[in-house]
Amino acid sequence: MAATKKNKKTVPQHVNEVAPAMVMTRRQQARLGFGIFFLLAGIFTCFAITSYFVTWKTDQDKFFSADSMYHFLLHGPVVANWAGRLGAATAHILVYKGAGIASMAIGIILASIGLNLVYGKRVVPLLRYLRWLSIFLLITAPVLSYLIPESTFPYGGAWGKESITYLNGFLGVAGTGMGLLAIALFFIFAIFALDVNPILKKLRKRAQMIAASMTPAPVATTEQLQPEATDKKDTAVTATPVVPEKPAVEPLKSTIALAETAALPLFVNNGHNDIEEENEGAEDDMEDEDPGMELELSTVVAPAPVKEFSFEVIQQQEQPAIKDGHHVSIASNEPYAPELDLPSYKYPTLDLLEDRTQETIPLDKEELEKNKNQIIQTLRSFGIEIQRISATVGPTVTLYEIVPAEGVRISKIRNLEDDIALNLAALGIRIVAPIPGRGTIGIEVPNANKQIVSMRALLSSDKFVNNKMSLPIALGKKIDNDNYIVDLATMPHLLMAGATGQGKSVGINAILVSLLYKKHPSQLKFVMIDPKKVELSIYKVIEKHFLAKLPNEEEAIITDTKKVVYTLNALCIEMDNRYELLKEAGARNLKEYNEKFIARRLNPEKGHKFLPFIVLVIDEFADLIMTAGKEVEMPIARLAQLARAVGIHLIIATQRPSVNVITGTIKANFPGRIAFKVSAKVDSRTILDAGGAEQLIGRGDMLVSHGSELLRLQCAFVDTPEVERIVEFIGKQRGYPAAFELPEYEGDEDSNDKVVDLVNRDKLFEDCAKAVVQTQNGSTSNLQRRFNLGYNRAGRIMDQLEAAGIVGPAVGSKPRDIYCQTDGQLDEILNSF
Repeated sequence: MAATKKNKKTVPQHVNEVAPAMVMTRRQQARLGFGIFFLLAGIFTCFAITSYFVTWKTDQDKFFSADSMYHFLLHGPVVANWAGRLGAATAHILVYKGAGIASMAIGIILASIGLNLVYGKRVVPLLRYLRWLSIFLLITAPVLSYLIPESTFPYGGAWGKESITYLNGFLGVAGTGMGLLAIALFFIFAIFALDVNPILKKLRKRAQMIAASMTPAPVATTEQLQPEATDKKDTAVTATPVVPEKPAVEPLKSTIALAETAALPLFVNNGHNDIEEENEGAEDDMEDEDPGMELELSTVVAPAPVKEFSFEVIQQQEQPAIKDGHHVSIASNEPYAPELDLPSYKYPTLDLLEDRTQETIPLDKEELEKNKNQIIQTLRSFGIEIQRISATVGPTVTLYEIVPAEGVRISKIRNLEDDIALNLAALGIRIVAPIPGRGTIGIEVPNANKQIVSMRALLSSDKFVNNKMSLPIALGKKIDNDNYIVDLATMPHLLMAGATGQGKSVGINAILVSLLYKKHPSQLKFVMIDPKKVELSIYKVIEKHFLAKLPNEEEAIITDTKKVVYTLNALCIEMDNRYELLKEAGARNLKEYNEKFIARRLNPEKGHKFLPFIVLVIDEFADLIMTAGKEVEMPIARLAQLARAVGIHLIIATQRPSVNVITGTIKANFPGRIAFKVSAKVDSRTILDAGGAEQLIGRGDMLVSHGSELLRLQCAFVDTPEVERIVEFIGKQRGYPAAFELPEYEGDEDSNDKVVDLVNRDKLFEDCAKAVVQTQNGSTSNLQRRFNLGYNRAGRIMDQLEAAGIVGPAVGSKPRDIYCQTDGQLDEILNSF
C-alpha cells in the first residue's frame, strides 16, 4: 500500500495553472487561422471576379465544353483568368450563374469576416451590412439586366435575366421599369432617409432668381420698403452665433517616435530642414560605437507659441418668447433654454489671464547629454546593459525611456532609484518600471530650468475649447507636453492632498477657473467650505452667479464648523429631492433628466425644474475631521456614494493625508485623486495606494490617479490677481436676485421636544390639508413638490397636520396614515379652530 502511494504520480500545481492559458492560446490560434483563411478567400474572390470582367470571353467556352465542374477543375485547359481554373470557376458561378457584377459584394463580406476574426473584435458590423448585401444583390442584378438587356456580358447574371424576363411578361416593359424605379426610390428615401429639402430649396431659389431676372423690378415706395427692412433686421437677429475660430497652427506634441526610427546619439527637432544632414553625420558616428549598444536620445522642444483660440462665447441675444403677456406654456414645442435666465451674461475672456508664452525656456542639449551618460554609466556600474535610450522633455521633468538588454530583471533597475539620483545630483528621481503599454522603463529626471505651464494656453487649446465634456477641468500638462483635460463628471469626485506650499490651492483655483470659463451660471453652482477662511474668500464676489448656500445665511463661503455640518446635510436633502424628481421623470441621471426638461417633457407645475450641477469644494478637510469628526464624515460618505447620478460632485483637499483623515470609506468613493509632494512614502500610499508622491519636486508637480492610470503632471499656474480679475469680471454683470438656496436643515438639538403651535398655523396649512385628504398621500416630499416648499417648512406643516388629527405620526419610511377620508370630515376639523 505504501509502495502504491509512493509510486503514484502527482500533477504539479503549476501545470493546472498553465492549462487555462494554453486553452485560450489554442482558441486564439484557431480564430487567427480561420480569420486569415476568410480574409484570403475574400481577396481571392474579388481578384477572380475582377479578372472575369476582362477574360470572360476567352474562358466561357471552356466551361461549356467541359464534362463537369469537377473535370474542369482537375483536368481542364489553361484559362486566362488571373486566379487560375479555381478563380475562373468561382467567377463564372457567381457572375454568370449568380447575380452579375453585384456578386463582388460576396468577396467583400468574406474579407470582412476574416478581418473581424483576425483582430478579435467587430471591425466591420457584419449583421448590419449583410442585410444591405442581400438587398443589394436582389435589386442591383435585375436593374442592370433591365438597363442593359442586349449586352453579351452578364451584368445582372442569371438572377437578373430571369427576374426581368418574368417581370416583363407579368407587367410589361414599362411596368417593370416603373416597378424597379419605385423600389429604388423607396430604399433611397425610406430606408436611407435621404433629405430632399435642401435640393428642393435650391431648385426653388434658382427658379425665383430666374423669374426675378426675367421680370422688371417695380419702383418701391418708402412705405413698401419699411416692412422689408424689418424682416431683414429680424433675420439678422436670428443668425447663427459666431463660433470661435481654430488656430492656423496645431500645437506641437512631444513624442518619442523619432527614437524608434533613427539611431542618433542626440537629435533635436528644431523645425529646420537640416534633419537629413544631421542623420547622415550621426550614422557615420554610430559605426564606431559598440554594435551591441545602440543608444538613441530624441528630445522635443516645448511647443512654440501658437495663435490662441478666442474663448469668448458670443451668445445669441434672444429674449423669452411672449404670448399674450405670458411666457410660453409647457405645451410649446420650443425647447427650454436655462441660459435665458441671464441672457446678457458674458463668459470671461482670455485677456484676464497672464500671457506666459514668452517664459518658455530653451532646450539644454548639454544637460540632456550629461544625464544620458550618467544613467548609462550608473547602470553599467551595476552590470546592467541597455539596448536603447530615448528622452521626452516636459515642462519640469524629462522622461528617459530605456530598453534593457535581454535577461535583465526589472526589479534590479527599480532598486537603483537612489543611486541614479546620487549620480545625477538631482532630487525627485522617479522610476516607472515598466511604463504601461510601452514596453520600456521610465526614469523621470527634473529639469534644471523649469517652465511654467500657462493657464491661458490650456484654456485656449482646441482640446479644451471644443470638448463635449459636462464639467471640463484643465489640470496641466503631461511630460510629453500634451494638455491634460478631464471631465469632473466622470471622475466623479476628486481627492487632493499634499504638504503645505506644494500647490494645492493653485490646483483648486485651476479647477474652479476652468469651470468658470466653460459653464453658464444657470448650469453650475459651487458650495465652498473654507475652514482656513482665506483661501476661497476671493470667490464671494460671484455669490449671485455661481454660489449656493443655506437659506437666510449671510456668508456664501462657509467657515463655521456647525454651519458646515448643516450645509453637508442640506446637500444630502438636496440629493434626496433630486432622486425623487428623477424617479418621477423616469430618468437615470441628471443628464437624461435635464434633456427631458429642456425638451418640455416635464411639467414645472408638478415640481420639476432645471437642475444645475453642484460642486462641493472643501479646502482643508483635516481641520473639519478634527473638530466635527463623524458629523462631517457621514454626510460626505453618503454624498460620495450616491450623489454622482444627480449631478453633485465633491472636491476635497487636505494637507495631512493620514488614515484617520482619509478613511477607507472616503477613499473607496473617490476614484479620482491628485497627490502633490508629500514628506513620506506612507502618505503617498494613503492618497494614491502607491508610492511616488514623496519623489515629486513641489511647485505644482503632481501625480494624478484616474481610473487605472497614474500620470505625472505639471499643474497649470493661475495667480491670485488673475483669479481676482476673473471673478470681478463676472461679479460686475447682472446676476440672480440671490444665491442658489439649498434646502433647510435643522439639527437634532433643534428638533427635540418641539411644540406644535396650532394657533399660528402656516398660511398654506388649509391648502396642504385639502391636498393630503384629496390625494390620500401624507408625504412631506409630496408637499414640497406640490407647493414648492423647503424641507423644513413642509415638515412643520406636516407636524401641524399631525397635531390637528388629520394625519398620523411618521413611521420610518412608510407613508403616514390619513385620518380624514372625506372633505366633510376635514371641514369639521378646520372649523373647530
